[in-house]
Amino acid sequence: MLARATYDFGKKFAGFDQSEADREVQRLSESNARMQQELAQVRGELAQVERQLQIERATYADLVKQMKALSGENAGLKEDLAFFETLMPSGGKGAGVAINRFLVQNDALPGEYRYRLLLTQTGQRSKDFQGNLQFVVNLQQDNNKVVMTLPAENDRDGRGFKLNFRFYQRIEGTFRVAPNAVVKSMQVRVFESGSSEPKLTQTANAS
Repeated sequence: MLARATYDFGKKFAGFDQSEADREVQRLSESNARMQQELAQVRGELAQVERQLQIERATYADLVKQMKALSGENAGLKEDLAFFETLMPSGGKGAGVAINRFLVQNDALPGEYRYRLLLTQTGQRSKDFQGNLQFVVNLQQDNNKVVMTLPAENDRDGRGFKLNFRFYQRIEGTFRVAPNAVVKSMQVRVFESGSSEPKLTQTANAS
């Protein structure tokens, strides 16, 4: 006991106090624990902010998507309104045929194209419009301009190109070209029965 007391007294005399060291270790441990707690809290807040940013980004993306969809619907409604306006009878106005929404686009398969259009008869419709269609396709092939007709000139009365309607008729179909050919534009010609000259034409660029 005397030796132990002498050793402890010697440590204090030399400037080392075990109890003070223990208190300092405890203080540092508590400080470290507080820092770890604060760090965890900051990390939690940061994660919450990141989640909020992700939600806001997703919300913004959804709003942009909805706005585009609404813009597309609005454009479609305007087209539908214009279409139905052409179907409304106009007093004293003779019947006529109009080409609407004529499009030609790349289809799923290489070298395949799809076309669609809507024909309407306007004004006073005393009888059905009867006739047929012909398409003229302008191609670029091996740096050369090529013209293709659908159906061929000697087969303009092909079954798939017949017209017979009082109000409107939708036309849709596909055609294929050589793999090294690119469709630049397509012209539609509307012929009335008994006439060799087109009643009206319209050209659409390929997309």
